[in-house]
Amino acid sequence: MSKIDRFLKEVREYKGSDLHLLAGVVPKIRIHGQLQPLEMPAMSNKKCTELLLEILTDSQKIRFLQKYDLDFAYQIPGVARFRVNFFMQRQGIGGVFRIIPTEIKPLAELNIPTVVERFAELRSGLVLVTGPTGSGKSTTLAALIDYLNRNYSRHIITVEDPIEYVHTNKKSVITQRELWHDTNTFADALRAASREDPDVVLVGEMRDLETISLAISLAEMGLLIFATLHTNHAAKTVDRIIDVFPTEQQPQIRTMLSVSLKGVLSQLLIPRKDLKGRLPVCEILFATSGLPNIIREGRTEKIATVIEGGRGMGMQRMDDSILKACKNDTIGIREAYIKAIDKQRFAGLMKQAGLEPY
Repeated sequence: MSKIDRFLKEVREYKGSDLHLLAGVVPKIRIHGQLQPLEMPAMSNKKCTELLLEILTDSQKIRFLQKYDLDFAYQIPGVARFRVNFFMQRQGIGGVFRIIPTEIKPLAELNIPTVVERFAELRSGLVLVTGPTGSGKSTTLAALIDYLNRNYSRHIITVEDPIEYVHTNKKSVITQRELWHDTNTFADALRAASREDPDVVLVGEMRDLETISLAISLAEMGLLIFATLHTNHAAKTVDRIIDVFPTEQQPQIRTMLSVSLKGVLSQLLIPRKDLKGRLPVCEILFATSGLPNIIREGRTEKIATVIEGGRGMGMQRMDDSILKACKNDTIGIREAYIKAIDKQRFAGLMKQAGLEPY
């Protein structure tokens, strides 16, 4: 057993989500979104280095010492699996461990509207799950892949950095590839995927122009592509993709995206009023007959209108999802207002609902 394992076991015992170990800082655990210090002194760089480097393989040590940054997965058998990032900071080495639940919960248990399962029933196109770091994107994608795995016979390829949720084959065959271990880049893996007879490809993160371009191209070729972005609502997601490309390429990308984009699920996690964890709120966009023209013409501000007109299909705006949770007294008014996208509109909605705006 590694020396760091006792810290990681405490994350599980406290029902935390993350462990922060940094040289010169008291170790902290994130519990329900808040960082809580452990009852111990700040850790020296020597002690922190000893704890962190102990769990690395030789090749991981070489890569970390070359780049001063490293992503990987770490597992304590019988306890939990962790997504890990090591880095260098002002006072020395640092590491953040995020717990990955061993059980893949269905969307209903995650409090995600089950209408989102419709994304998994598509045969082709691009589906984006978006939100800030720590908003539950990976957990939702794992639930969608598991839904596919339980209900359909597909070849599913995932490309992740690192592999988080480990899937076992059910009705589908799942090939999970990890950056640096099984492939050098997301782009390399996507180029190879087209020759591996996939039905579904999950891209852990669309980080650069090449990866985004390949993901859109694979969707156009008839594959179902799931990917993530760090945006907080559907309109911003479309703009972010377009803005990655040089100005002269943007009209072509708009056209390609207008055809391939089949949906966007944007997520946020908000602390519950009863302090029992965090509640997901989300914006849901499904492709409609009018969406391609909006994307081609660059009128992304109209996407909100598409969502409002598609409520009967299960679409919803982020602020409406937040308001619903506020009406149910699940989240506080202050937290709701802070997370709202359109503050002016949200204040009006709160007044209409008889809630005192923050």
